[in-house]
Amino acid sequence: MSNKNNDIRHIPGLGVISLLFFTYLYAPLVILVIFSFNETRSATIWGGFSTEWYAKVFVNDDIQRAAINSLLIAAIATVFATTIATMAALAMARGSAFRGKPAANSILMLPLMVPEIVTAVATLSFFSFLGLSLGLGNIIIAHTVFCIPFAYLPIRARLQGMDTTLEQAARDLYADRWATMRHITLPLLAPGILAGGMLAFVISIDDFIITLMVAEPGSTTLPLYIYGLVRIGITPEVNAVSSIMLGISILFVTLSYVIGQRR
Repeated sequence: MSNKNNDIRHIPGLGVISLLFFTYLYAPLVILVIFSFNETRSATIWGGFSTEWYAKVFVNDDIQRAAINSLLIAAIATVFATTIATMAALAMARGSAFRGKPAANSILMLPLMVPEIVTAVATLSFFSFLGLSLGLGNIIIAHTVFCIPFAYLPIRARLQGMDTTLEQAARDLYADRWATMRHITLPLLAPGILAGGMLAFVISIDDFIITLMVAEPGSTTLPLYIYGLVRIGITPEVNAVSSIMLGISILFVTLSYVIGQRR
């Protein structure tokens, strides 16, 4: 059978279905961004172009506090999650075989498969059982655990794609394990670590469900603040804040992909 016959692009109706899918997925985002520049407060009737709502967002003290909380939480959670994910990836890809290794790898990936609401409720129950009340610290702990598999995936993929020749040469030249790790493995792994860190950062800064469950009074993040605004009603100000978060997410996901592709 020819390669042309095996090409899925020749499946009847696939192009139309794909177009409908991407339209449904991205059209609301386009509308969101467009109406964030609406001159009037209406979220459905276009009244002219204006950047007034973005100006109001950047001088709103409540939004600034929520944004600072989100950035602080995401930065700290990213550092911890990426560090743990890097150590786990090294143990899985470069460590010696041990009993239960496939099970350990599955456990690392479990947060990706468990519904986030289940993870959120379980985390809240666990914190309540321990009597843990650390303010932003509760969110940081929850985000760190949740972001580990997202950081782990690109790091593990980078390790699996790395040529081990340089590492073997270093060992042949009497470099010990730690010297090889410091001078060969980690520099080669750096793009994967950066990609994993960026992915963990955007997951943390965008997270809503887990944050809603574990956040204490005074620990409002940007997604929680947007949720509070939406309950009052959709306005161009809500659209402006959401568009900014969308832009940040797109930027970090793009950088994560580009860095992860570097050789």
